[in-house]
Amino acid sequence: MKPIIKKENVQTMLDARFIRVFDLQYAEGKHYFDATRRTLDDLVAIKSDAEFKQMLPDAVTCVVILNIDGEEPKLLLTNEYRYPTGQFLLSPPAGLLDASDKAAKEPLISTAIREIKEETGLDVTASDRVFVINPLLFSSPGMTDESNALVCAVLSLKDTSSLTQEGAQGSEVFDGFHLLTKEEAKNILRRGSDENGIFYSIFAWGAMMYFISDMWR
Repeated sequence: MKPIIKKENVQTMLDARFIRVFDLQYAEGKHYFDATRRTLDDLVAIKSDAEFKQMLPDAVTCVVILNIDGEEPKLLLTNEYRYPTGQFLLSPPAGLLDASDKAAKEPLISTAIREIKEETGLDVTASDRVFVINPLLFSSPGMTDESNALVCAVLSLKDTSSLTQEGAQGSEVFDGFHLLTKEEAKNILRRGSDENGIFYSIFAWGAMMYFISDMWR
């Protein structure tokens, strides 16, 4: 039986523009802290089972696979500066759902197409494949309710001349792309770090694993 956390037993500890911390009192004198992007009314911990099963994730992470003329398929990752680590990390294109995405017929696909354009410069065309791998995955549920969907985009290109990171938004900072063959992705997975010895996120790991598994085909 899961603990039942009622809205009246949730106390706001921090309410800043981009992050909130709530004290989830799950029993008398028992406290658990949740760092979240969500408001109190949208907090995952107080959702009913029905609301939980229907909720949208906070963000979408994209597994972008390129079919370039004359080349074997490649996984597209970026080199993105991640402020909490102080490093440029091997990263899949990703971003938060915005209001227009949530109102779209397919919110996760809408977010993925927008983020791919912003972070790579690539347009998704009618001949490309874009599909949901997983509708919602929790990032680290021991400390946050933050969640990401995984969406795969298989794009056909004549060449890579249209790749650009000039569409970066807000705090986003990029330093180039990584176009990985299956063998190169396997080497990074075996090593546990990129070619410079820098560790990467679980979502980069997941993107590489999905790519080498051939489940996208």
